[in-house]
Amino acid sequence: MTATIGSRGASIEGRAITKTFNTADGQVHALAGLDFRIEPGEFVSLIGPSGCGKSTLMLIAAGLIPASSGRMLVDGTQHDRPLTDVGIVFQDHLLLDFRTAIDNILLQPLIRGMALDAARPRAIELLRKLGLEQAAKRYPRQLSGGMRQRVSIARALIHEPSILLMDEPFGALDALTRTQMRHDLEVLWLETAKTVLFITHSIDEAIGLSDRVLVMSAGPGRIVDEIKIDLPRPRPAHLGEYPSFDGYAERIHRTFRQLGVIRF
Repeated sequence: MTATIGSRGASIEGRAITKTFNTADGQVHALAGLDFRIEPGEFVSLIGPSGCGKSTLMLIAAGLIPASSGRMLVDGTQHDRPLTDVGIVFQDHLLLDFRTAIDNILLQPLIRGMALDAARPRAIELLRKLGLEQAAKRYPRQLSGGMRQRVSIARALIHEPSILLMDEPFGALDALTRTQMRHDLEVLWLETAKTVLFITHSIDEAIGLSDRVLVMSAGPGRIVDEIKIDLPRPRPAHLGEYPSFDGYAERIHRTFRQLGVIRF
């Protein structure tokens, strides 16, 4: 049985979340006592070094793997099973090669047993908002990397989830495409007010998209800083025009220097 929540943005809260994996080489401690809260409709980025447990935390938030200890709550209710009212976007677009763009999007409502006649206009509208209306009948091999990732975002949103979880969704894209994708995602989020947990290694991306940035230590991951981003929306491609941007970026850099994650 799966857990569900409402169609509006939902809160996500972790209380003393720990995660330990048993491996052939012994136990691996991925997360160590994480406490955090994301408000309904808030956009929060998680940034930290590779291997600090960011993706593990996202999977626990989605109910796809259990925490070793602690509590994960959605809208105040603890869950220990997969959420259905969630959209997930990974770094790999995970599109099916033999389905067109629109059919890849419609795969999710098909699996969920939703009425396809009702879902198709929504899919077309998402493609339009993401600048892909003319690519609806193209196959993934006929799309650029950025276009494929836009399709995966549309697929994650087609069922109107309350929560959107994104794990390095722009990590494989070139700098110009990432900038455009950041803008497109921000516009969609402003329209829909989904609750977003966004994982990234990019400081600019975290600041450019977020209401708050949570900074994690190296594994076992802990949240070591929380930064409220006070910049007007929608945000421009070049964030450096805001004097406060440099202050936010330097604060994150300083935290990573103190942790020994970067050494310059």
